[in-house]
Amino acid sequence: MKRIRIQELGEQIQSEVLLKGWVHKIKNFSQFAFVLLRDKTGIVQLVLDDEEMIKGLKLEMAVEVEGKVVVNKTTPEGVEIQVKNMRTVGKTYYDLLPFSINQRQMNAALETQLDHRSISLRRPNKRAVFKVQEEIVESFRNYLRGLGFSEIHTPKIVASGTEGGSEVFTVNYFDRRAFLAQSPQFYKQMMVGAGFEAVFEIGHAYRAELHNTWRHLNEYVSLDIEIGFIENEEELMDLEEGFIKYLFKHLQETCSRELKMLGKDLADINEIPRIPLSEVQQILLDGYDKKSPVGNIDAEGEILLSQYIKEKYKSDFVFITKYPAAKRPMYTMPDDKGEGMTKSFDLIYKGLEITTGGQRIHDYQMLKENIIKFGSNPEDFDFYLETFKYGMPPHGGFAIGLERLTMKILDLENIREATLFPRDLNRITP
Repeated sequence: MKRIRIQELGEQIQSEVLLKGWVHKIKNFSQFAFVLLRDKTGIVQLVLDDEEMIKGLKLEMAVEVEGKVVVNKTTPEGVEIQVKNMRTVGKTYYDLLPFSINQRQMNAALETQLDHRSISLRRPNKRAVFKVQEEIVESFRNYLRGLGFSEIHTPKIVASGTEGGSEVFTVNYFDRRAFLAQSPQFYKQMMVGAGFEAVFEIGHAYRAELHNTWRHLNEYVSLDIEIGFIENEEELMDLEEGFIKYLFKHLQETCSRELKMLGKDLADINEIPRIPLSEVQQILLDGYDKKSPVGNIDAEGEILLSQYIKEKYKSDFVFITKYPAAKRPMYTMPDDKGEGMTKSFDLIYKGLEITTGGQRIHDYQMLKENIIKFGSNPEDFDFYLETFKYGMPPHGGFAIGLERLTMKILDLENIREATLFPRDLNRITP
């Protein structure tokens, strides 16, 4: 008999079916029992009237069940299974579960949940987060492929830090010093110059930042884009705005069940405001008496700005544009309309930066001079600079933090909740 998923049972009324899953809850009445069976698609009630099948039954056992599907409007799935046979296929070896899996609320601290990650993810609402995240990735890929982008895969062991900074993890690479990549920045630019023109990558990135906050990870998934033959950074913001609109519609269509489970209702996205950094800083000062750091805004400023944007524009998103060159990487294109400014931007979503992007310098000599200006040696970047000698077109791109985007879409309290196995300042297992 072919296995049936729980979500398919509505089409199998009065049929004999084979189910496989875990014992989620047991209500034992001596002569019979109601057992809730869980698989990745849902939970269904089993009716057992055989004492031998009931005997020894334990929460989280993996079982196979054969039975008849009958209508029961009082159950979550609208059906139940009259069990004829049950077989244990995965024994349990515990005295007590580390925390409750089948209760409405999970009474365990986040750190405890992460210590037992594969157990905490058995809860449907915890796993729902990653169904949404899966569809974020799927929509990112589909949206860009529909626009003619090529997916690439770049190395994560590199000879130099992407931005020439110090926040990199070092690797002993056959007795040579190497690093874990901060981003695929150099390589995606090189692939634009190689003739791919428009590329994207979904891959891990590493930052050796000494943070231990609700918003930081040391290993995260970056959704990267780079595209050639652009006119300016406005094209890049148009591209990302188009993706965000596409994403929300995609999630409404593919994750309605998970969004309902998590209590989220995604509204359609309207036009995203675009405001220069200097104007943003003035808004924060005038409206909130909030002073900003030179050439940027801080975490509190991001939250206050989002409150302002929500009230004035009814938007959860805002692009901050025109960052100073001193606060952007060495490859960022200067803005000829503003002294010391760059053609760059950040995207803030519900009080958190989820994207950094902008137009890049595409002229070889200009880029070489800027590397020197930033205190680095161009010879250390020969592999990168070579492409720029042979007709590099105007180009730019951006990167979206997958976990940050997931966290904000679902209004999670901590980025670790949107990470299968977080890597942070204190956690390197499981």
